[in-house]
Amino acid sequence: MRLSSFRGWAWLVAGAAAALLSGCGYNDFQRLDEQTKSAWSEVLNQYQRRADLVPNIVATVKGEAAFEQDTLTKVVEARAKATSIQVTPETLNNPEAMAKFQAAQGELGGALSRLMVVSEQYPNLKANQGFSDLRVQLEGTENRITVARNRYIQAVQEYNVLARSFPSNLTAMVFSYQAKPVFAVQNEATISTPPVVDFNKK
Repeated sequence: MRLSSFRGWAWLVAGAAAALLSGCGYNDFQRLDEQTKSAWSEVLNQYQRRADLVPNIVATVKGEAAFEQDTLTKVVEARAKATSIQVTPETLNNPEAMAKFQAAQGELGGALSRLMVVSEQYPNLKANQGFSDLRVQLEGTENRITVARNRYIQAVQEYNVLARSFPSNLTAMVFSYQAKPVFAVQNEATISTPPVVDFNKK
């Protein structure tokens, strides 16, 4: 009789715990945490796609123009720096790591932008089909980066609202769920500036 009574109490406690956890936002934290990790992976994927285009762009430019070596060097160095700094889903809660990553990506975006502006001065380069194709791919990649970053920002916003809202903020305190950093405002303009691609310029 005592065993059945104990089992009854165990089921009751388990049911109450499940109800409390579902009502306090625990499951929502798990869902949104995975959502932010997935969104961040897509951001990294698009940044990597941009980085992968850089060697082809540099090689094409070198082959077509007596190009400003300083401009090419800055692009190559910025790419090396950007690809050396990785913010994984596990380190997404580190604002310093996020800031370094943003700064490196901003430098690469700026270097590519300057490269595209200067390339307009070279008629042979502008007429090169391979370079034109790379420019189109780069423009498309910048658009994908913007979309991926916006999705990540939205996912983080949902997570942070849950972490700061009552009563789920109590769950956040108990399980040490901290608000996640987003793209810093001071870096946003730099990172979101795509390389200048003007097909109407003659």
